[in-house]
Amino acid sequence: MEAIILIGIQAVGKSTFYRQRFEDTHVRINLDMLKTRHRECILLEACIAAKQPFVVDNTNVTMADRARYITPAKAAGFRIVGYYFRSGLHEAIRRNRQQTAQKIIPEKGIAGAHKRLQLPSLEEGFDELYYVAIDGENTFAVEEWTDEL
Repeated sequence: MEAIILIGIQAVGKSTFYRQRFEDTHVRINLDMLKTRHRECILLEACIAAKQPFVVDNTNVTMADRARYITPAKAAGFRIVGYYFRSGLHEAIRRNRQQTAQKIIPEKGIAGAHKRLQLPSLEEGFDELYYVAIDGENTFAVEEWTDEL
């Protein structure tokens, strides 16, 4: 049983990463898609009860955001894996401008998430933690978490 938490500001490739790596094996929990925390909670509880692997594809920029998923999943015996998407604010805004009109996020929203961003740590309950970088071709490089990066 595995719970994956994607961490990073908007427009850094989290949803693309999910589709490339986990779409065939993990349920996607995404607030943009579900629209309300109530629906999100129902789906999270269902995944935990069914022992279904899942990916939380939200920004998850604060420890409190991440704890919402880590705490119940850890209590149910899930292995918790985090992927932190390293990206500068200007890079994310540039990528956001390349989105289709329906997917463009207001730049103030991206800047606000960047300002609230708290780096994840193993002490939050992660069993594994990784850095993810993306290049201009949407190729992802995943590196094991270290304090030096």
